[in-house]
Amino acid sequence: MTQRSDSASIHVSPEGSGPLLDRRSCLGLAGGAWVGGMLLGAGAARAQGVSAVNLAMVAEPQSLDPMLSSSDLVATIMQHVYEPLYTFDSRWNVAPMLAQDLPKVSKDGLSYTITLRKGVRFHNEREMNSGDVVASLQRWMELAARGKAVAKEVASLTATGPLTVEIRLKAAYAPLLAQLALPGAMAAIMPKESLAPQLKEFIGTGPYRFKERRPDQFTVLTKFAGYVARTEAADGYAGRRQALIDELRFVPVPNANTRVEGALSGQFHFSDLLPVEAMGRLEKGAPAVQAILTPNFGFPYVVFNTREGVLASQALRRAVQTAAGSGEMLAAGFGDGRFFAVEPNFFPKGTPYFSTAGATLYNERNPQLARDQAAKAGYNGQPIRIMASRQYEFHYNMALVLAEQLKKAGFKTELVVVDWATLVQRRNDPKLWDVYFTHSGLFPEPMVSPPQMGDDAPGWWDTPAKRQHLAAFNQEADLNKRAALWGRVQQLVYDEVPFMELGKFNALSARSSKLQGYVPLVWPFFCNVRLG
Repeated sequence: MTQRSDSASIHVSPEGSGPLLDRRSCLGLAGGAWVGGMLLGAGAARAQGVSAVNLAMVAEPQSLDPMLSSSDLVATIMQHVYEPLYTFDSRWNVAPMLAQDLPKVSKDGLSYTITLRKGVRFHNEREMNSGDVVASLQRWMELAARGKAVAKEVASLTATGPLTVEIRLKAAYAPLLAQLALPGAMAAIMPKESLAPQLKEFIGTGPYRFKERRPDQFTVLTKFAGYVARTEAADGYAGRRQALIDELRFVPVPNANTRVEGALSGQFHFSDLLPVEAMGRLEKGAPAVQAILTPNFGFPYVVFNTREGVLASQALRRAVQTAAGSGEMLAAGFGDGRFFAVEPNFFPKGTPYFSTAGATLYNERNPQLARDQAAKAGYNGQPIRIMASRQYEFHYNMALVLAEQLKKAGFKTELVVVDWATLVQRRNDPKLWDVYFTHSGLFPEPMVSPPQMGDDAPGWWDTPAKRQHLAAFNQEADLNKRAALWGRVQQLVYDEVPFMELGKFNALSARSSKLQGYVPLVWPFFCNVRLG
């Protein structure tokens, strides 16, 4: 299906969201085979004394390999199966997980000695050792986008004892522990015998083990009886993790309205990332349904293809930035002002990395100036392909606005609408797109998000100025000095325009009142949660 105007077109991929969403929506609301089967299975599980929950996610995960994808969806599911050496607590401090404690760091900042917890078991019942950690981190540094960025900083990675690992760096690298802690493109620890370029088994150390995946239906995780938990109190993703529910069933429900209806009807115990206009209905559904507002959840942003195509030109990216109005896009994406903030700073006021650098280039919404800039840069009418997914409805709504803003500035645009898994796949090919919409959680360490801070993430931003500024930032350990250096990086993003951060947003989800102990986090986390 294609709709066209003089200078803009909207294309819905044959693999994309149109027919697929309609089919799933009808099935979901009618209690059809894919959801009905899940509910029937949950009923049978309860009859057998097994607790199970249905968790409505925005899409089908394109992979279950936690290293190969930076997708929040993959991280949400597989963080229950795999664990990293370090994780984040509720205040975004790095905390040990499979490591016994925080590492011992040499005075020059080049050597990190990590002691592993004793007695941790994989899902195949074998005990974890330093050989598994070294092999896992080597795979991560070879395959994961963030792992590749870290690999450039690592001089050596060795097992110095059965439960001891040493990482030696070429130069001081302050973000190392945060990189090892992030669930997206996770530095997951796996048994070395299971490692392969394409995993055939999903064997981790987490409280849940992988049981079954049926594409477009569900991914099922079951409680791992042999899990060895930390002893500290649970705090964010850190501390004691307990599997208090026997089965977690992650159900792909791309249609946002279907997720809302499923939450209200009791089909789903949890429904992720709901449209903000559903807040009133969810509030009316109380006490059976609880609306969950996760503050400072993250930021939506627009990634540009700097490698190929019309926007490989920095001058043309600058013209697009001039035409864009972040405020209009955020209003289209979230509607209610309680759910978004129009602000140029990448980090909120009051945090160490707050900066107003580049603010004059934010939210310009100046079509005439953009038209002049584009003409000077040699723009000759090539279409700008804007890729977005309706599975994140706010991405799609913002993409519609950007297309109109660019049209007013004289650009031709093509809006390509695909399902999220297809977008994640296509963004790796620079020949297939010029712009895509995505979002990221709001983390305390600039180098862990967005992935474009690395070199190999889609967008492929890599310039001498970037390398110079990031080297200075990453080699500085003092927080106050790093904060000042971050301002220079933020200014560079506005100047070179590898991506546009649009503002901040709060996220809306919903849970059944039966799901007790749930704590709102960036990646929904179902450890220490029970059915009441």
